[in-house]
Amino acid sequence: MTKPLMSKATAVWLVDNTTLSFRQIADFCGMHELEVQGIADGDVATGVKGFDPVSNNQLDQVEIDRGQVDPLYKLKLKFIQSAVGEEKRRGPRYTPLSKRQDRPAAILWLVKFHPELSDGAVGKLVGTTKPTIQSIRERSHWNISQITPIDPVALGLCRQSELDTAVQAAARKKAAEGNVMSDDERRKLVSTEQSLGMAAEPKIPSGLEAFTRDAREERARESKPADFSDAESFFNLPHVDDDEDDDDDE
Repeated sequence: MTKPLMSKATAVWLVDNTTLSFRQIADFCGMHELEVQGIADGDVATGVKGFDPVSNNQLDQVEIDRGQVDPLYKLKLKFIQSAVGEEKRRGPRYTPLSKRQDRPAAILWLVKFHPELSDGAVGKLVGTTKPTIQSIRERSHWNISQITPIDPVALGLCRQSELDTAVQAAARKKAAEGNVMSDDERRKLVSTEQSLGMAAEPKIPSGLEAFTRDAREERARESKPADFSDAESFFNLPHVDDDEDDDDDE
């Protein structure tokens, strides 16, 4: 444990009950110095009740006394034997209630544009469960027809660095398994600027485009006059029978 429990409430108590500097309180509570100043001005943590770290066995009074005498002194969190070895709870990312309705759109975006990501990686990025991801992959979600894919970074569900790290890890795993990545999957691994600078990929013409092109070339060949400029073509003109010429004279 590197900072006290209820750090903001602890900062409120230290601001109200001690003469410690804003920097000392910020360092001890894991906050920014300007945020502590905002607490003192009444702009931050309005209505938050102070939490006494001394009576709650998180800080010794001796530490406060030393800090009030020396503005450069850094407060030390009290050692708690019961907290030794305590690890952060493992589980899906917490998603605020206001953004939970955006998770299906983010999942659909990840499934569509980054199919190489596993369900576990998608769940860590968006903060959801594997059954929900599976239902969207299989398009069996109850509202799948109304879901529009939206970038989870734009929705604020994860950071761009986290998404890039997950995609690169999935690409390395796929390469280690011996699977060859397609051009589309490789293009997704580069930055936006690099992708925009790439040459356009060759497009296979559709059946209608090929038929129109062939018809246009056929008409061009039919409308082009025969070329008799060379000697061989000139001497190979159609032969006219002499008997037919005599009949015409008569």
